[in-house]
Order: sequence, then structure tokens, then C-alpha cells
Amino acid sequence: MRNTLYYGDNLTILRDYIASESVDLVYLDPPFNSARSYNVLFKHESGRASEAQVKAFDDTWHWGIEAEATFHDLVTTGSAPVANTIGAMRQFIGDNQMMAYLVMMAARLVELHRVLKPTGSLYLHCDPTASHYLKVVMDTIFGPTHFLSEVIWKRTSAHSSAKRYGPVHDVLLVYGKSSAYLWVQQYEPFSEDYLTSHYNAMDEQGRHYTLSDLTAAGIRKGQSGLPWRGFDPNSKGNHWKFTVGKLDELDAEGRIYWPKKVGGWPRYIRYLDAMKGVPLQDIWVDIPPVNPQAAERLGYPTQKPVALLERIIAASCNPGDVVLDPFCGCGTTIAAAEKLRRRWIGIDITHLAISLQKYRLKDTHGLESGKDHQVIGEPADLAGAAQLAREDRHQFEWWALSLIQAQPISPGESLKKGKKGADRGIDGQIVFVDDRAGKPKRILVQVKSGHVSASIVRDLRGVVEREGAAMGVLVTLDPPSQPMRSEAASAGFYQSPGWNRRYPKLQILTIEGLLAGVERLERPPAAVTFKQAQREQDSDGKQGGFEFGKEQEGKSNS
Repeated sequence: MRNTLYYGDNLTILRDYIASESVDLVYLDPPFNSARSYNVLFKHESGRASEAQVKAFDDTWHWGIEAEATFHDLVTTGSAPVANTIGAMRQFIGDNQMMAYLVMMAARLVELHRVLKPTGSLYLHCDPTASHYLKVVMDTIFGPTHFLSEVIWKRTSAHSSAKRYGPVHDVLLVYGKSSAYLWVQQYEPFSEDYLTSHYNAMDEQGRHYTLSDLTAAGIRKGQSGLPWRGFDPNSKGNHWKFTVGKLDELDAEGRIYWPKKVGGWPRYIRYLDAMKGVPLQDIWVDIPPVNPQAAERLGYPTQKPVALLERIIAASCNPGDVVLDPFCGCGTTIAAAEKLRRRWIGIDITHLAISLQKYRLKDTHGLESGKDHQVIGEPADLAGAAQLAREDRHQFEWWALSLIQAQPISPGESLKKGKKGADRGIDGQIVFVDDRAGKPKRILVQVKSGHVSASIVRDLRGVVEREGAAMGVLVTLDPPSQPMRSEAASAGFYQSPGWNRRYPKLQILTIEGLLAGVERLERPPAAVTFKQAQREQDSDGKQGGFEFGKEQEGKSNS
């Protein structure tokens, strides 16, 4: 199986592309029905947060024709338990946002149960608003005997909340596909207080240890119930925790403590350096949310920490197994799965999310889309791009911006910090650093799916000059006319002080050319490359085959 990102409705993708019993672990973090609109806050290449925002998704569900159709499908073609449960919940809850959410989730959970292997498990990330309803739905689909855990994750620090206890936790509902689900025990470190109180003894080799009982309650008739070295556990209503043969082995290894007191029972020596820690419990307070200054932060509204997904993946699947996230957002599950050498499938309904995931895989793991993983659902040719533009202009813009790795800007969001206003059709921007002062500079991007003319290029030039941007780019579905190209050429060049190279100040790129790989944005390299150049220039005067500020003959630096 090839690692794959899918663009589209996850219900359709699951039904059309994902085979039954082909997935080892499912993690899903769907919108929580919190009735909020979330925005994506992007980061500059310079590392600063950008004021530019774009709406990622509405965390709101409504009862409408789609919910009604899904409900009808569940109760008429679904299993009897699912039909009965969903029907009863509708009578109880009514036709509202919560019921729409539960209907949509139930349809997807049915498919996720289908694609799981018998050894697989599923983690549903939700909040207390709907967790109790979702547990009833999952008990119906998976069976109540396959419920494993309700994990409480403290997702934020304490804060005030009007007339109620502060809500600081999320819920993870964990289910196995069958009783044969895979489980790899996870541990957390011992607390300092525990270490001080329990492992304060030290042997001659300097190893800290504690003593524990060798017996447990209850009489056994097998090897663990036999007398050993003059001690009969049955006399106390107990049995040995090990067979008598194993007790001999432990004694030979020096793992049995013999009290000096006559008649004192032997005890087991537990060395601290041989202990893995405390078995992980179902309340997690040791994984903080993504810090605003954290290197992993992408600004996605509901981004979860990589450590959270690493823990889940390590506990419930092995290297080489398949991890599926049907609401993969900015791709934390995918990034964690790649890091832990699992195969993965990600699905999302916005091109913005798919673009973020591609950038993240490239930046974090050096993976190239199309080479190291595939993307299904994105336009592959001009006809597909035109169809996307007709169906959804915003999705087309986000996808087109991703072709040159530009950050989207919301309609009406001013390019100047702290100001609102018309953006004159600017859809995105690229921020770079190319001088020793470290000042961020911008390339403004406009996307057009039709009706292009020389006046558009003139307007773009005016915005670039007004905003003090370094460059401007027009990405167009239709081929540009000669007057458009002439207008762009008349803008001249941007001279990069750090790279000692000039770049066309206004550029026109076509969707067809970008897809074919015959056109590309000419721009200064990414900030990280420039910073590396600075560091290496400071040490030996050279970087990557050229002196800082002097291009090596025959080498391209774009």
C-alpha cells in the first residue's frame, strides 16, 4: 500500500477507495459541533506569525437535506441495531444540530468499523458536549464489549468560565474491532515523590531498588502453590507470584531478598533501572497543547500535539501497520505515523488542509508529493482544474496557491497589519528573508480562473507598489495575452541583496504550465536556506557551492 492523501468527503472516499479490513488503527478528530467558525493562522518563513487568516472550516452542523438523506440511508439499509439506535436518538434529540452531527458521524463510524482489521482499534477524539451520545453510537456499531477506554486528555491550562467549572479536557473514546485488538503497553515516568519513598535503598553496585511481596492472595494447586525453601504460601491463604522453578532462577540471579530476622519471608528485589515506569492510565495530563511558539505549530485551529498522536500510534499498532485519519486537518496524525515508520492514509475535504499536509511532510520528513506519497482528488490536468474552479472558487484558489506554496489570505483582509479593508483581489502571499537584517519581504499572489486582461496585471502592479511588496504573481487558468506579458515585463526586476540575483518583479504563471512542470515561480530561496547560507558564510565564506552574495557559474539558486 502506498501512503496516500485523499481530497474529498471522507464518507465517499471510505466507500470508494478503502478496502474492508485493511487498516490497523483509526484516529479521528472531527469537528466537535461547537458552533464556532475556525480560522487558520499561518506562519511566515521567517518564523513570525502572520496576521493573514483564512477560514478553514465551520465547526457547525445543521439538519438539512444531506442529514435527512444520511439518516434515511442509515435506518433503511444499515444494520438493525444501528437503525434502531439512530431512530430512537432522533425521537429523543429532535431535528437539530446535535442530531445532524450524530447522523453524519454514525455513517462514517459504520465505514470505519468496516475498514478496520480484526486486530485494529479506533480512537475518537471529541469533547464532553457530544461524547456521551457518541459512546452510545459506538457501542451500537462496535459492540459494548469492545469498548476499551475513555481517556481524559487535559488539553489546556486552567481558565475562568462563567458560572461553571472550567472546561479543560477532551475525551478519547477507544474501541477495539474485536477481542484480538493489538495492545502495546505504554508507560510514564515515576514521580520524584514515588522514587524518593520507594527506591531509596541501594545495593553494593549503586543500583536503587525496592522490595515487594513474592506472594499474592488465593490458593493455587499448580507450581505457584507448592512450598519453596521451607515456606508454604498456602498456609497464609496465598500463592507465589512465580512458579517455584522461576523462584530458583531469581534467587540464583540475586533477585531474592532474605531477611535476617528468623522466619521472615523472602521478598522480591525490584531494581529501578529495570523498571519501565508506571503503566499509562486513562487520565493524561503530561501532554500539553501546542504552544504558540512551538516549532511544530502550523496555526491550524484544532491542531493536536505530535506527542499525543505518537502515544496513540505506539500503543495500538506496529511499525509497517496502516494508520487512517479521515479528518486529517493539518496532518498531525500523518506526521506522527511517518515518524514512527507506519504507513498512512489521510482524508480531508479542503484543499487548504491537503496543501498544509504536503508542506508539512516535505518540511519535516523531506517527502515529495507524487514521489514519496500520492494525492488523490486534486486536479491532475487543466480540465480537472477548470472543473474545480466551476464547482468551488475558494477551493480552486487554495489549490492553485499550493502549486507555488503560497499562504492564503481571507477575502477583505488587509495586507497591512492590524487593518481591515479591500485586498484588491490578492488571494495569497509568500514571505521570505534574503538579507542579513532578517526583514521579512512579501510576494503577493492573485489567482484567476477566467476573464484575465492587461488591466488585471496593472492592478496587481499597483497593489505590489502600494504595499511595498518585493514581487507579485498572477496564477491564471486561462493563458495570458501578449499585452499581459508586456505589462508584467514593464515592471522590471527585484534585486535580491542577499543572493545578488534579480527576479522578475511581476510574473504570470499558468495552471497548465505549473502542472506540467514547465513553469515555476522565480523567487529567492526559502528563509531557512538563506539562514543556513549566513551561518556557513560566517564560518568559511562558502555555502552550497557559491560564496554568499555571489552565484556560482552554472548553478541555479531558486
